Order: sequence, then structure tokens, then C-alpha cells
Amino acid sequence: MNAAAIDKRAVAASFSRAASTYDQVAELQRQVGSNLLARLPESLRPRSLADLGCGTGYFTRALNARFGRPVLGLDIAEGMLRYARAQGPEQAAWITADAEALPLRGRSQDLVFSSLALQWCPDLGRALADARRVLLPGGVMAFNTLVEGTLGELRDAWEQVDGYVHVNRFMPLAQLQSLLSEAGFARWHCEVEPHVLHYPQLSALTHELKALGAHNLNAGRPGGLTGRARLRALTAAYETHRQSAGLPATYQVAQIILHK
Repeated sequence: MNAAAIDKRAVAASFSRAASTYDQVAELQRQVGSNLLARLPESLRPRSLADLGCGTGYFTRALNARFGRPVLGLDIAEGMLRYARAQGPEQAAWITADAEALPLRGRSQDLVFSSLALQWCPDLGRALADARRVLLPGGVMAFNTLVEGTLGELRDAWEQVDGYVHVNRFMPLAQLQSLLSEAGFARWHCEVEPHVLHYPQLSALTHELKALGAHNLNAGRPGGLTGRARLRALTAAYETHRQSAGLPATYQVAQIILHK
């Protein structure tokens, strides 16, 4: 994404509002984050580590349990941090932080972990450079992000209704791979996992996106309420995608490990 496509203040506000509802609907987020955690090198024994875009602290706690070390929980959304702090663990430090300008010393971390957060960065290349800056030599950055094709069914349905931007735009895989190659890491690996969720009706999907704080955050989105006629048209368009399991929503998740 670029700066014109997304507003950091809107991201922070949206996820802050969603703090109390996020964990109730975050099954996909827990799954892909757990898959990223499982991809960490078995030999990794970090003494200092950070969870970037920690949200409610689910993986901050998982990292603490796995490595038995205090974890820095970093997020741009202060509402998420307040919620995470209330959940613990007590030895975690919760810090308001912009992924493109981390408030951490250079060469201070053995591991930077980030699950489904960096797709909200206007400049992913800058975020990668700053993560590399804070890593110690031999350190690891592990992150996942959504790429183009995510929520494609919803985008297709809206395109049949009007010309506005209703669905978040995500980076093409080739562009992501180019950024990874240019980021200055010694080596990296990227694998894309497709996940398809099914919903009984469209409202279940849209309510989930709102509860996650991940509804439309792009420039070009329509202002005001969506009228009933357009909602009926959207529902009819989305129904053309229906499968036996329900209405599909596809997520394309890039799982990435980088070594400094």
C-alpha cells in the first residue's frame, strides 16, 4: 500500500475501536499467526524479542510462553494496547509504535514477529528497513501479510454495484517479493497460504470485518451509509459466488521469514 491508499490515523482509530470485539472473531488471525510461529527456526533462542502490531496481545503471550522471555508488545492503536495490558502477561512491555519508525535501539532485538499488521503500512519497504535496523546480527524477522486476491469475491461483487473503493487493496505478490529482495537481509523465504472462509450470509462477513477493525480503510471509499438498494444489489452479486459450504471469502496470506 502507499500513503495515498491508507491513513495511519484511520487504522489506529479503527483497531482501537475494535479492541473489545477482536478476539471474538479472530479465528483466521489466530490460525495464520500460529502458522507463522511454527515457521520460526527450531534453533532460534531469542533473548530479546518484539511483537510488532501486537493487537490484543494474543501472540505476545504465545511468544512469552514459547521462549520464556519478556516480550515487547508494539502497536499503533492505543486502544489495543490498553486491552492487551489488561490481559497480561505482567512481564510484557506495551508500547505505542509506528512500524515505520520503531522506538527501539538499533541492534537490540533477536526476533521481530508480526502477524497480519504490516499490510496496513503505507510504506512496507520503510517498515522492513526499520525492522532490520533494530535486529541484532543473526536476528530473525518473521511476519505475514495479506496480498492481492484477498477478499476478491467481495471486491468483484462491489464492482458490479458501483465504482467506489469498498474493499481494502493489498499488494501484488510480485511487488512484495521485490521489496523483500531489496530489504538488505541475508536471506528470506516467502510462501503464500490461501485460506477460504465460508459464511451463511453476507452480513456475517461484513459484521466480522467491522468487529476486527479491518473494514474498508482505503482512500476512495464512499462516505455516508450504504443504501438499501445497493445492499440488495451487493447481496445478489455476492450470491453468484455461493458454494455448498456457504459464501466464500478468500484470504491470500504471505508467510515470510527473513534473516539478518
